[in-house]
Amino acid sequence: MNTRINARAVILLFADIAFVIFGFVLAAVIRLGFSEGVAWFGEDLASVKIVFALIASIGSLYLFDLYDFSVISSRRELIVRLIQSIGTTWLFLAVIYFFFPLFLVGRGIAALSAPIILMFLLASRMAIHFYLGHPDFGERVILVGSGPALDELNYATMSRRDLGYRIVGYVSGEKLNGNRPHSPLEYMGRLDELEEVIANERISRVVVGVSDRRGKFPLDMLLKLRLSGGLAIEESTTYLERVTGKVHLDSLLPSWLIFSARPRETRVMQAFRDISQRLLALVGLIASLPLALLTAVAVKLDSPGPVFYKQVRVGKNGKHFVLVKFRSMRTDAERDGAVWASVSDDRTTRVGRVIRKLRLDEIPQFWNIIKGDMSFVGPRPERPEFVAKLAESVPFYEYRHLVAPGLTGWAQVNYPYGASIEESKRKLEFDLYYIKNQSISLDLVILFETIKTILSGRGSR
Repeated sequence: MNTRINARAVILLFADIAFVIFGFVLAAVIRLGFSEGVAWFGEDLASVKIVFALIASIGSLYLFDLYDFSVISSRRELIVRLIQSIGTTWLFLAVIYFFFPLFLVGRGIAALSAPIILMFLLASRMAIHFYLGHPDFGERVILVGSGPALDELNYATMSRRDLGYRIVGYVSGEKLNGNRPHSPLEYMGRLDELEEVIANERISRVVVGVSDRRGKFPLDMLLKLRLSGGLAIEESTTYLERVTGKVHLDSLLPSWLIFSARPRETRVMQAFRDISQRLLALVGLIASLPLALLTAVAVKLDSPGPVFYKQVRVGKNGKHFVLVKFRSMRTDAERDGAVWASVSDDRTTRVGRVIRKLRLDEIPQFWNIIKGDMSFVGPRPERPEFVAKLAESVPFYEYRHLVAPGLTGWAQVNYPYGASIEESKRKLEFDLYYIKNQSISLDLVILFETIKTILSGRGSR
């Protein structure tokens, strides 16, 4: 998933809006004739009906990851996802039309618009898919350095080809030998040949390995090229952060975090964020009350024990608080001490497996947000027993407590549940990215991705 608002995705969104509207226009003209078809759009509620169908269509495209081309590996998959998306849209609209016929577009127009819209969406995405996969398009990137970090840079770039970067090779003091875990990089020359390689290969971006900034390094050459304005130069850590949406701990230097951290948030913005999140949590708590009551009854009937499960967690600045959830495990689940949850955990009750899958067990955490213990978005709060262990083994781990923990987070929508030190380390990379780039726009992206994750059933244990 891209980490910032992708210009391609925005252009594609507006193109989709135009295609959907035009699909209805064309369907109305075919069904009713030109003059009557155009006149139909002037009727009462016609625009409201189209907007409603438009929102359903765009939401379905988003749900099936059709704004993220990194998950689409072939044209066949693209076609299948588009058909699934259009089918889901019209199934949803059929249900809405049954209960609210006021929004009905018209069976003839609806039947004609579906294949028309599918054709336009398929054509636009196939064109973009061709563009993104073509070797001659996109920024041409050269890597400077040596070691396994080059493979990581190359693999991350290939995995996110929708960003438009093309790594042509690397320059280094020596040619690298041995087995390559991913697609091999081409050796383009020595460090003193960098300027010639940049000119011959039409390079537009140079990515420098953090470990290669010292020692024998063409600093004067890069400075001249950078000041000329025709070349982008950046560290591998910054490049990887933008491409992968996480901060790579293995190549992270404290100085990079210090000098590239996000701007200081004003007290007014902090107060606005705090008040708005508490009000939103209150609305969420009231709106989810019927589901909460049903969940509470199901938990009570399924197994002996309390309805709620309370557990001490570590919050902002290391402060402990009591997190509240609907109980999803047996009462004796931790008779031998704190244990990470695992896939198909046999301690989970029958109802517990369902409410975890649907995230219903987390409804009581709206109360934690109202109290100020948590936010909607942030690193997931961990237990003190695990924090102590992880802080000893994982560098920078305690920095995740610089912000309030969240009901959902960047790590939750990008990485499965962490049940080991190594997995917690990988999740910390996403948490540090969020802390460094925290913003309202990123929070909204995370909330939308959380809804998609819940609907798809991914990531729960």
